[in-house]
Amino acid sequence: MNIKTTIIILLITLFTGCKINYSFTGASIAPDVKTVSVKTFPNMAPLVNPLLSNKLTEELKDKFMSQTNLQIVQSHGDLQFEGTIIGYSIKPMNIQAGNDQAAQNRLTIRVKVKFTNAVDPKLNYETTFSRYSDYTTDKNFQDVENALVEDIVKQLVTDIFNKAVVNW
Repeated sequence: MNIKTTIIILLITLFTGCKINYSFTGASIAPDVKTVSVKTFPNMAPLVNPLLSNKLTEELKDKFMSQTNLQIVQSHGDLQFEGTIIGYSIKPMNIQAGNDQAAQNRLTIRVKVKFTNAVDPKLNYETTFSRYSDYTTDKNFQDVENALVEDIVKQLVTDIFNKAVVNW
């Protein structure tokens, strides 16, 4: 066997041995992970937005479809997500001196998430994620609610995704 053949065999062995799939999103997913399942996140918050449960659930599925090669399955995926929306609240912020009214309000959404990695259980987690978005009090909440929810859900989904599959 000549040196050229030896180098080629060595390179092939090096690049086909142990590997982890990487994507441009920063996700590192083991090659034996093929599927992901996301159960509907029921809304158990005292104040309920009727569209939030479906929006959060579908956004999480969309994140995995667009940023990984994993197949979405109904249940028992290699990666499994389930959780509950536990908070949806509006609070006044930035109360100005000499004025009893806030300059801004804050919408906060809290989600309790249980993540199960059937392939590598040491990566499992159960935690609460919380994100918010502020809006000025000169705007009616109903007029800005959809945009606020959209923004917060994107942040929450990114946090959930990153904690599950981005290992920095």
